[in-house]
Amino acid sequence: MSEQFDLIVRGGQVADGLGNPLKEADVAVRDGRIVAVGQVAGKGAVEIDARDRLVTPGFVDIHTHYDGQASWDTRMQPSSAHGVTTAVMGNCGVGFAPVRPHDRDCLIELMEGIEDIPGAALHEGIPWQWESFPQYLDFLERAPRDIDIAAQVPHGALRVFVMGQRAVDLEPANTRDILQMRALTADAIRAGAVGFSTSRSLNHRSVKGDPTPSLKATEDELTGIAMGLSDAGTGVLQVISDFARSQGDELGMILRIARASGRPLSISLAQSHRAPDGWRDMLARIREASESGLKISAQVPPRPVGVLFGLQTSRSPLHGSPTLQALREKPLAEMVAAMRDPSVRARILLEAEQQPHLRADMRPYDFSVVYPLGRTPNYEPSPDDSVAAIAAREGRSPLEVCYDLMMGDDGRDLLLAPFANYARGSLDHCPEMLTHPNALLGLGDGGAHVAAICDASFTTSLLAHWGRDRAHGRLELPLLVNLLTARNAQAVGMGDRGVIAPGYKADLNVIDMSRLQVERPRLSFDLPAGGRRFLQDAQGYEATIVSGQLVYRNGEPTGNLPGRLVRGKAAATVH
Repeated sequence: MSEQFDLIVRGGQVADGLGNPLKEADVAVRDGRIVAVGQVAGKGAVEIDARDRLVTPGFVDIHTHYDGQASWDTRMQPSSAHGVTTAVMGNCGVGFAPVRPHDRDCLIELMEGIEDIPGAALHEGIPWQWESFPQYLDFLERAPRDIDIAAQVPHGALRVFVMGQRAVDLEPANTRDILQMRALTADAIRAGAVGFSTSRSLNHRSVKGDPTPSLKATEDELTGIAMGLSDAGTGVLQVISDFARSQGDELGMILRIARASGRPLSISLAQSHRAPDGWRDMLARIREASESGLKISAQVPPRPVGVLFGLQTSRSPLHGSPTLQALREKPLAEMVAAMRDPSVRARILLEAEQQPHLRADMRPYDFSVVYPLGRTPNYEPSPDDSVAAIAAREGRSPLEVCYDLMMGDDGRDLLLAPFANYARGSLDHCPEMLTHPNALLGLGDGGAHVAAICDASFTTSLLAHWGRDRAHGRLELPLLVNLLTARNAQAVGMGDRGVIAPGYKADLNVIDMSRLQVERPRLSFDLPAGGRRFLQDAQGYEATIVSGQLVYRNGEPTGNLPGRLVRGKAAATVH
């Protein structure tokens, strides 16, 4: 009998992405699309036995920063190791188009400072074969990848392109500037950008310490740019802001902008450690705005957002020690051997204690919110597990505890220092966030903070922790899969994916839920110019499929690279 299908996933527990109950079914694929769901009698060129396995649509990650990596790499790791089959980049107002040749360094400095991607890697890796945003999209479209990518117009790059140094100096845009930004945004959306992003966060600074160019953009400027999306008839708005520290009604302004343009809006939202209940008020206002007809969502995380400390990471409580900084130039094994010398240990600890202010990121830490991550990562540690608690029990200083913990496993063990979404030492607030009707799963920052944070594994944590492991407050798998797939896809205008049903794009995961687990992040030195970055593997993904092609099998790449640039609706209309 001839093969009737390119691929059949047999007998899995299918979560359709829409939140419906799991059902046992086969999923048949032909020409990159799902053609049948149910009992499939035909034969596939490739067949995957999914009995006792969860079958989901491929995950859609709407908050990544692969803007540079996508220009030199075919694999969007670490995201593609965690079931992601579509990644949206260009978030937080940073990116690399549009750009004039003399502004390239400025955009690299901005990305290096805000998203902690090594400038040397960006300088060496980015080929700069574009100036306009449509040219950037055309460049991205030429290269195959393991997964699909999509791009948003970043406000920082757009503002510098139009205003030059005036943008960096935070000068207000004049009428002519706004009209030009509006026209360029409309052109980018028509070419296939899926949206526009901006940042109004004081935390977002270039590697030189300069604020992000979009920090003080006026309501007129933001409205003008949003109207560029309206002119093109599609596209989404993404905003990150320090709402708790803003003067005036920042959210009210953003809502007015979205209402004037008629375009969907998402904001980044996590529990602030300064105002632990502020997120609840924000979600209430978002729900009220949604019920009035505004299309608005909040991107929320499923676990703590935090920095990882280790001997080779970007920062740690010991990094103020000149002795440690000198040792960091050596291979890890030599570094660890030297640090086992009691005299070296004493010197590093003394220097770290006496020089905590060498740089802003070496400030004294609150060790009550620094925890051992563990060989099997624990993203919901108890306050009793903190470095401060360990130090108190053992009669040692917190710096001594940090030193000894980071020396574990020959210098590979890590500490987790949450700075958001863990204000009270638990994730008890997360179910309320995740089940909110206006919530989107986001903020994983794949491709960013490469030697300090590794949250691209949010997808795996969501399923394993909230769907299986947590003792109290577990959530139903259909809801969790909906957050990972259809809800995010629809939020960014990608109605062709995120659902297991005939006619939809054949992006799929086959998951052994009994084995699903994030592994400890590991540092790799594989960026251009030898730059370091965290990679994080996962167990339990038996198959990840993009456009009907098997791209990962049991965590290993197959060699298939079917991933492509996803252009937005306006481009599809034009073409």
